[in-house]
Amino acid sequence: MKASDTKATLSFSNGGDSVELPIYKGTVGPDVIDIRKLYAQTGMFTYDPGFMSTAACQSAITYIDGDKGELLYRGYPIEQLATNCDFLETCHLLLYGELPDAAKKANFTKLVTNHTMVNEQMQFFLRGFRRDAHPMAIMTGLVGALSAFYHDSTDINNPEHREIAAIRLIAKMPTLVAMAYKYTIGQPYMYPKNDLSYAGNFLHMMFATPCEEYKVNPVLERALDRIFILHADHEQNASTSTVRLCGSSGTNPFAAIAAGVACLWGPAHGGANEAALNMLYDIQKEGGVEKIGEFIKKVKDKNSNVKLMGFGHRVYKNYDPRAKLMQETCNEVLTELGLENDPLFKLAKELEKIALEDEYFVSRKLYPNVDFYSGIVQRAIGIPVPLFTAIFALARTVGWIAQLNEMIGDPEYKIGRPRQLFEGSPKRDVKPISAR
Repeated sequence: MKASDTKATLSFSNGGDSVELPIYKGTVGPDVIDIRKLYAQTGMFTYDPGFMSTAACQSAITYIDGDKGELLYRGYPIEQLATNCDFLETCHLLLYGELPDAAKKANFTKLVTNHTMVNEQMQFFLRGFRRDAHPMAIMTGLVGALSAFYHDSTDINNPEHREIAAIRLIAKMPTLVAMAYKYTIGQPYMYPKNDLSYAGNFLHMMFATPCEEYKVNPVLERALDRIFILHADHEQNASTSTVRLCGSSGTNPFAAIAAGVACLWGPAHGGANEAALNMLYDIQKEGGVEKIGEFIKKVKDKNSNVKLMGFGHRVYKNYDPRAKLMQETCNEVLTELGLENDPLFKLAKELEKIALEDEYFVSRKLYPNVDFYSGIVQRAIGIPVPLFTAIFALARTVGWIAQLNEMIGDPEYKIGRPRQLFEGSPKRDVKPISAR
């Protein structure tokens, strides 16, 4: 962290002493005012619901410029990574700071591939869930349970343990997601195959059965790999902040990642692509493309509770850079599977067209985001809607681990402890029950 020569001066209109606060400059992005000593100097906290203006950590992993619509992993634009690299190269980049050369890529791929199987006891653990349980309920339990199976990598303060846990989580998440899916539909679990790619292996575990040979479609394999890359990390979002906060207590890496999975489940976060698809289903039920005009009217009506899901973004005030990449993949997949005329996909295309042309949405920068397109792609591949968020968790796992490891290695990190503005009752005495 580089301190700026200029300082911020906080003065008070009531004539109290003014306070000088240090300013830090990042590589890119806004400068940051250091308020750590504010309470000691003034007896006051800052108030920032949702942490809209607060940097809770320093990080060198991911950078977002919401105004420019820019997303960088370790300095590399997401457009270049999604076009020129595969997911495991991206994992290496996020974990270690650099893209691997051919030898390092081969070693890293082999390491991950050799850890894709999970303990057989996991199958019995799965049986405790109802068959109709939501996959995210199952995933929260399974990821947390990994700490019960892998005792040799649960010390978060041991760099070697964190390294082993990182590889295990990246390797085993596809296996766990596929197992959760197979369990809910009553099909036998498919073991991982070491001769397949990361995305190809996931497709095999999801859709193969023991009774016939399953051939991985390279277009779908590439599409899934791109989904993984685009969701691998996204700066200090809700689930990443949850993982950091959870990990700051010194809990084991598996528990910290399970906390991230639980946070991601929310419809405003990881569940957004599920919500976007459900919105399309609702319009379809009402009458499909012919009813889009009525639906758009309801969205614009402030008195209605109808929301346009899969459009706009909390951070990107411009076009989500991941959306354009996902749009390309979406068109490729629909063409490959001959689904261009599927009613639901035609509906999605019409909605996309209106949102890109209608002044109401354009002026509010409500462009289609990555969730809108990734939901359509996943449905086309054959992934059921309730499983969408579990696939998001699978992809984001590497980002969570990279952020967790960075935090543990930061000499300035402390257990997270936000403050509050208390508005409850002041101190009062308990009366005897007869006098209440």
